[in-house]
Amino acid sequence: MAAPSIEPTSGTAVVADGRDAPTPKLVGVVWFLLLVNCLGYTTVDLIIPFPKAFGQLVTMGSLIVALVLALVLNPRVRVRPSAYLTLLTVLLVVAIASSLRLQSGVGALLRCFRLAEFVTVLWLLSVWWKGDLRFVRFHLRALIVVLSTVLLGLVISPGAAFSGPEGRLVGAIWPIPAPQVGLYCATAIGLAVLMWMTRNLDGRSTLVICVPATGLLLLSHTRTALTGLIAALIIAGISLTVTNRRARQVFGLAIGLGGAAIVVFGDTIQTWLLRGQDADQLASLTGRAKVWDALLAKDRTVDQELIGVGLTNKSFGGLPVDNNWLSVYDELGWVGIVVVVGMIGALLVTAALRPPSPQRACAVFLVVYCVVASYTEVGLGDASPYLLNLAVAAGLLVYRSSDTAHSTPSWRKPA
Repeated sequence: MAAPSIEPTSGTAVVADGRDAPTPKLVGVVWFLLLVNCLGYTTVDLIIPFPKAFGQLVTMGSLIVALVLALVLNPRVRVRPSAYLTLLTVLLVVAIASSLRLQSGVGALLRCFRLAEFVTVLWLLSVWWKGDLRFVRFHLRALIVVLSTVLLGLVISPGAAFSGPEGRLVGAIWPIPAPQVGLYCATAIGLAVLMWMTRNLDGRSTLVICVPATGLLLLSHTRTALTGLIAALIIAGISLTVTNRRARQVFGLAIGLGGAAIVVFGDTIQTWLLRGQDADQLASLTGRAKVWDALLAKDRTVDQELIGVGLTNKSFGGLPVDNNWLSVYDELGWVGIVVVVGMIGALLVTAALRPPSPQRACAVFLVVYCVVASYTEVGLGDASPYLLNLAVAAGLLVYRSSDTAHSTPSWRKPA
C-alpha cells in the first residue's frame, strides 16, 4: 500500500486558538502506538510464526511506551476536559469497582490497568485537540501502516492471508482477525472520502488509500464493516450536502452507480453477503443469537445487574459475545450501558449543534459507524479501536475560537 500524501491542503481549518502552533510529530507516534495496542490476535497461519505471549508483550509494551511519550510531551499534564473523556473516566471507575470483586478472575484487574493507561494517554493528548483535522490525519496514517502489513502479507503468502475462518482475509504478518481488517478498511475509506469531498485530501491520495482498502475489505468478507461504512458515509455525506457542491455531486453519482451495480451484479453481491451460509446460520447471526440468549438467561445478583462481573475477554461460555451492548451489560451492568450511551449521545448532540464542516462530517461518520458496528462487534466498554474512533470524533468537535467569543483558557494551550 503506497504512502499517500495526507498533508493539509487549502481547505484545512484554522487552529483553535488562532495560531497555527505546530503539533509535535511525536503525538502522531503516540497515536500509532495506541492503535498498535488495540490490534487483535487470532490463530491463523503466519509468515513468521510467533507465540501469543509475544504478541501480548508487543501490544502492552506499545501502550506503556505511549504513556511515557505522552508524559514527555505534556510534562505539566495540561488537559482539555470534554464530555467524552469525562464519561470514559467514569466508565473506567465502574470497570475498576466491578473487577475488584474478581468475579472474572485476576485477568479483570490487568484489563482495568490497561484501560487506565489508555484513558490516561487520551487525557494527556487532549491538549492538542483543537477542532481541526490533524488527528484525522494521525489516524489515517496509523491505519495505512496497519493495512499495509495486511496487504504485504497477502502479496507474500496468499495461503496464510486466507487462513482465517471460512477462508476470509486476515493478517499474515500480524494475526489481525478478519472483522478488525474490515474495521480498519472501512474507517480509512470513510475518512479519506470525506476529506476528499471537502478538499482536504487530493484525488491521487484518496485513490491510493481507497482502492487497496476496498479490496481488502471485500476479501475480509466483513458484512458489519461494509454496512457500517455505507450507513455512516450516507449520514455524514448528508450533513455536507447543504454547503458542499462536491458532496451533492458525489451523492448523485453514488446513487446512480449503486443502482446499476445492484442490477448488473445482483447475484454476485448476494453471494458475497451470504458468505456460503444457510438459512439457519443467517437466522442465528452465525450462531451469535444462541450466545446472546444464554447470556441474557443467566441468573444475576443485584450488584451484577448494576455493575456487571468485571472486564472479561469478551466471551460467554467460551464463545465470543459479538455484541457491544450485551458485552457491556455482562461486564459493567446497566451502569456501564448508561455511560456508553452517554458518550455516544454527547458526541451526537455536539455534532448536531455544530455548523456543517469537514470536522463535523468526519465526527458523524466515526460515531455512526461505531453505533452500527456495535450490534455485532464489541469494544465500546474497553480499550479498543472503537474508543479510538470516538476519541478522534471528540477531538474534531471541540470548540474553536470561531465557535465562541471567549478567549482560550490557559489550560487549553499546548505546552
